[in-house]
Amino acid sequence: MPRERVLHPDHTRDNSLHVTLAWIEWFAVHGPGDVQGIPLHPRHGGECLPLDDEFAGLILDCYTHDETGRRLYDTVVVSRAKGRAKSELAGFVGLAEAMGPCRFAGWAEGGEVYEWRDFRYEYEPGEAMGRPITYPFIRCLATEESQSGNTYDNINFNLEHGPLSEDLPSGTAGITRVFLPGGGEVRPSTASAASRDGGKESFAVFDEPHLYNLPELRQMYRTVDRNLRKRKAAAPWALLTSTMYQPGEESTLEKLHERAKAIAEGKTRERRLAWDHREAPADVDMADLGAMRAALREVYGPFGDVLDLDGIIESEFWNIEKDPEESRRYFFNQPTAARDAWTTHPEWAAGARPDIVVGDQEPIVMFFDGSKSDDATGLVGCRVSDGHVFVIDCWEKPRGPAGEGWQVDRADVDRVVRATFEQRQVVAFFADVAEFESYIDAWAQDFGEQLVIQATLGRSAHPVAWDMRGHLRDFTQACERMDVDIREGDVTHDGDSRLQRHILNARRRPNRYGVSIAKEGRESPKKIDLAVCAIGARMARRMLLASPAWAKHNAGPKKRPGRVVAWG
Repeated sequence: MPRERVLHPDHTRDNSLHVTLAWIEWFAVHGPGDVQGIPLHPRHGGECLPLDDEFAGLILDCYTHDETGRRLYDTVVVSRAKGRAKSELAGFVGLAEAMGPCRFAGWAEGGEVYEWRDFRYEYEPGEAMGRPITYPFIRCLATEESQSGNTYDNINFNLEHGPLSEDLPSGTAGITRVFLPGGGEVRPSTASAASRDGGKESFAVFDEPHLYNLPELRQMYRTVDRNLRKRKAAAPWALLTSTMYQPGEESTLEKLHERAKAIAEGKTRERRLAWDHREAPADVDMADLGAMRAALREVYGPFGDVLDLDGIIESEFWNIEKDPEESRRYFFNQPTAARDAWTTHPEWAAGARPDIVVGDQEPIVMFFDGSKSDDATGLVGCRVSDGHVFVIDCWEKPRGPAGEGWQVDRADVDRVVRATFEQRQVVAFFADVAEFESYIDAWAQDFGEQLVIQATLGRSAHPVAWDMRGHLRDFTQACERMDVDIREGDVTHDGDSRLQRHILNARRRPNRYGVSIAKEGRESPKKIDLAVCAIGARMARRMLLASPAWAKHNAGPKKRPGRVVAWG
């Protein structure tokens, strides 16, 4: 998963404010650093360093609108590796928010012109037109009192040394704030300052929200985010630029990622968040210089051409003094595992094979874990031939008001189980008895005779029920076996985002039989039920393959292959 994007269903750059991008490219120069002062546009000839296509596209994504002229997003998250000039991107957008045509002003008939200073832009028919904000208030958030923030530094540099500094009154740009001609300001802020101010923001930049893992920083984000709802005519919004987070720290970025996943999975009705994350491929050979270079080019995109990739590899990944997990997070932009995580994001992602289609006549096993309300209810399949894991269905409590009083639709669960038996060749099936006893009894009565494995297990007279409380040893051993299989690259799966989330939520929990899995805490909202199902399905497959009844079953006449159905 080199790039993960969560966008509104109506998203199209055709409806973006292209005039805003053109304005930025005309006026902005690069901020403090090796290329400071070099313009984006060769407006007067000489050296220039244009925006790369990826960053230009991200700016257009920020300013896309629906057909009524309403902006699609009030929150945009851009997650990129360390050194990708994310703060500079945010600074360019901040300049447009302060002085440029950055709000919707109707659809062009064609030929209309926007002019400001020496900038002239002619609109195409049907193009979104732009206008400046009345009294823009831009807040650039930093994590420490002693910092003004990289984004503010880029804005301040442009207003002191770039083309935008021309004709500005003396003292406009300062270390602590910028007073804009005609009213408005740009202000760097920290947690204490943001909480004191009354909230007039038209635009806010949160730099590195993966660091917002302390109560006062989380509260800073919540305070400013609420302030952005106050000025309807200004259409306020927030841009967050960051390197990937450390899972388990409950940072603001981690929470936003959970929100993005909920949107992608259809678990919430809101669509006002845009998420754009880019990371290195999961299965990189860390000892192969060529593979490492290719991985860094993947994660840095066009910007990789100007970086010392070999220097990053040698000083960050091959330096034995450096923590390899930190190097992965900062330079591969991968979310690294919590200290007690059962497995890691790269290890699990390496097994994703969404291209694999499991035919409806291929023998499969299933594992079911049910709940009435709070925990998720899941049904996961596993192909007998190779152990490929796929999600058949999952029922989870929706977020927000829709989740109040929610209970799983048991009739729908029953329908899916029965439909799977009708459409597929299910040869083994276990279901945790908690919460679904009557349904499990009915499934056993209706389908028990066709389950090959149950004839030789000798564990219970019940052909389906699997009481997790009574099989702690078996499940613990299954967890340890799957952990090894994942690390050795022997597990493939359908890449389902819900399964990935549950797998990465699982924490290592030692017991008297070995190391099993559990949630972070008893009251944790992070679910692991699909992880339980995946481990259980792989366990059922191993039991089936070791069963004499399976060998006898395979020796019989082969069924004619049926139609192919893609699940998950």
